[in-house]
Amino acid sequence: MRAVVEAPTRRILVVDDEEVIRTSLARFLRARGFDVTTADSGANALVAMQQERFVAMLSDIRMPEMTGLELVPQAHAMDPDLAIIMLTAVNDAPTATEALGMGAMDYLMKPVELGDLATALERALHKRALAIEQRKVERLIREEVAAQTEELRLERERLHSMVIETVQALVRAQETKDPFMRGHSDRVADLAGSIASTLGLDDDEVDSIRLAARVMDVGKIGIRESVLNKPGALTAEEFEHVKSHVTMSIEIISAIKPLQKVLDPVRHHHEHFDGTGYPAGLKGEQISLGGRILSAADTFDALTSRRAWREPMTSADAVAFLEERSGSLLDPQVFAALRGTVSRRKTLQFLDPERS
Repeated sequence: MRAVVEAPTRRILVVDDEEVIRTSLARFLRARGFDVTTADSGANALVAMQQERFVAMLSDIRMPEMTGLELVPQAHAMDPDLAIIMLTAVNDAPTATEALGMGAMDYLMKPVELGDLATALERALHKRALAIEQRKVERLIREEVAAQTEELRLERERLHSMVIETVQALVRAQETKDPFMRGHSDRVADLAGSIASTLGLDDDEVDSIRLAARVMDVGKIGIRESVLNKPGALTAEEFEHVKSHVTMSIEIISAIKPLQKVLDPVRHHHEHFDGTGYPAGLKGEQISLGGRILSAADTFDALTSRRAWREPMTSADAVAFLEERSGSLLDPQVFAALRGTVSRRKTLQFLDPERS
């Protein structure tokens, strides 16, 4: 197929199987400054459109082989901007309606009054220009929306990076006060994410739970080091002081807008399934699912990590310990997901010792 030549503003295609009418219309239009090409059939009109681009087409309706009504959709498929005016010798309102419904801009009766033709043609060309301009405006709007959407995406990525950096700074500050806690937040985040995945949570929910795990203990930065690192049992006052880290964590992360979505899991990570936990003594499903998951992961990591006052448990002993407390300390469904996760990890370590 030859490349289509770009249409000048006044190039018109006249399609009619009667030579006298084609010649008459072409003469009139050329006298008015239009560049005119003629075609004696719908098929030849389509050939002309492959070679040149037109701003308008005048087409007879009743032609042999391909009618004007059959030509309209094919012409519009080749050039959606083409302004089409239909001509017919038959006063047929249904046919006129059908032509307009197919995309023709006007409909004139033969013999055509040349003044009416001139008016209809200028009107059609004006409508064509408006449609093209509207499409340009719509394209510019789409491009602007796309640019703003991309800018928002980049801004969200920058904000997410800032949040991660803030979280890491908070965690490092908290861990410097308690060397036994070093790496605890990352381990809990990893385990909690695996539990959440096992429970069928979607990727966004899993990411939120991992984020909550990393910031849940930042409030310990306000706990006295003498209490955090005490090798023996805590007094009642000291235990109340330690419990206050949950409230302090909430106060810290509440000031960071992107972290506000993890407030409930952080607030609930020391609640017990039977209602004996803190700070609110919530029970069962009053505790957010994220809080129940964090509680399981946090407790397991605490049991299997060295502390100032005791040696770590093995994974098997920790699972057995928590199994006895499933339904009291932990949500039974969450415990089952924890046990499955720990079992899978032990299997992977057996198959690939380098994972240990």
